[in-house]
Amino acid sequence: MKLPRTTLILILLALGLGGFVYFYEIRGATVREEIKEQKQQIFSFAEDDVQSLTVKTKKLTLNLERNPESSNPKWLIKSPTSEPANDAIVSYLLDLLVKGKSDSTLSTPAKQLGEFALDQPQATINITLKNQQNHQLILGKPNFNGRFLYAQADSAAKPDGNINVLLVSPDFANAVNRELSEWKQPVDNSLKLPGLSTPLPTPTNSK
Repeated sequence: MKLPRTTLILILLALGLGGFVYFYEIRGATVREEIKEQKQQIFSFAEDDVQSLTVKTKKLTLNLERNPESSNPKWLIKSPTSEPANDAIVSYLLDLLVKGKSDSTLSTPAKQLGEFALDQPQATINITLKNQQNHQLILGKPNFNGRFLYAQADSAAKPDGNINVLLVSPDFANAVNRELSEWKQPVDNSLKLPGLSTPLPTPTNSK
């Protein structure tokens, strides 16, 4: 039996609409859920687990250690100088390391790391925990729209020889690309005694 032309068109439209609903709503939801699941914690340690940090940028290599006296400041600079650290600056970096997530993960051959500037990174952060476990985060260049940085975390190759490249917040670059003076504990000028630089009046001779 030959179907009327109008009925055939309606059937084709229904099939097309069904296909759209499947691929957008059902299949699309699955893909969106997979992307959501890829947004995973970079590391699983807590801030209090961290014993020391080494931050290496193109201008500076900085070694930080937790203050063993458990007093202010919480962190000490061990090199290139030896003095108290700026706790607020260190805490900002630690918060990113502890809470930071990867927006997505790319599996790429190790020979292609140069495409992400991970062979000559802008910064490398080495983390030592109190249990002597070590972790590392390598920061490469921004992605095409500048919303993320390419990065490597604990960069051991997978069984297939590929490396996982992460997309992380550009806040990491802001946290580590600092002058040495910013890492130092600020001088509290309020503790200085006033008037010490003012010369005392010369007493007059009494007759």
